[in-house]
Amino acid sequence: MNGAIYSHVCQDRAVSVYVPPNYDKLHGRYPVVYVQDGDELFAPGYGDTLTVLEAMFDRGELEPLLLAGIEPKHRLDEYTPWPAKALSDKFADFGGKGSEYIAFVGEELKPFIDRQYRTKPDRSHTGIIGASLGGLISMYAAYKRPELFGTIGSLSGSYWYEGFVEYMRGNRIVGTDWRMYMYVGGAEGARKTGVQKDMVARTKEAYGLLLEQGLDGERVRLAIEEDAVHERSCFIKRLPEALRWMFAHKDDEEEIDRP
Repeated sequence: MNGAIYSHVCQDRAVSVYVPPNYDKLHGRYPVVYVQDGDELFAPGYGDTLTVLEAMFDRGELEPLLLAGIEPKHRLDEYTPWPAKALSDKFADFGGKGSEYIAFVGEELKPFIDRQYRTKPDRSHTGIIGASLGGLISMYAAYKRPELFGTIGSLSGSYWYEGFVEYMRGNRIVGTDWRMYMYVGGAEGARKTGVQKDMVARTKEAYGLLLEQGLDGERVRLAIEEDAVHERSCFIKRLPEALRWMFAHKDDEEEIDRP
């Protein structure tokens, strides 16, 4: 990694911000991607995401950007759109405070980041991405705050969540000028017996609803990786490709698995 990661606190919440190489020497402005689960998808201690991204910057495959990793306070509450019962007695129920969390990102954190860094603050250069429940809440943000976020990344999004696909069916997404990247491992849910067994099927259904609502293959992509499971290592590996698609300026010619 040749860039840097800076630590901040916004409204009593830890935020880790990655800036690309030469940020302090150049004077341009940068897109920003708000990332769920703190820096777990990009920090050097978890994988080589930043090394891969910086190589993509050098090759001109991806515009240099900032990553703002948001540390969750109560993940099962903040990353869920409405209350629901837990899947197991081992866990607390889902709190359903996703709307409040998205409001924090849009109304508190984004202005803070825009003040602290040289950002491109318009929606086409503002993305939000996460994995698992973080992928679910990132897609929910597209419906709740379409004026803020123009690019969405949903890695192994928890579309099994009670009522979410039905919510997508009943609430048409605003506009068609999105860049959305969805991913799911082909083996996700294979060993589950409850609602999570439908990970792949529900993700395909969510993707189909986006197509029905006016997006097309140039605006939303679904990648299915054969045999991949629901693990952080898979999410980390997929992040650079997701960001490349989210901020692409032309059609991506790379072959990718389709549903």
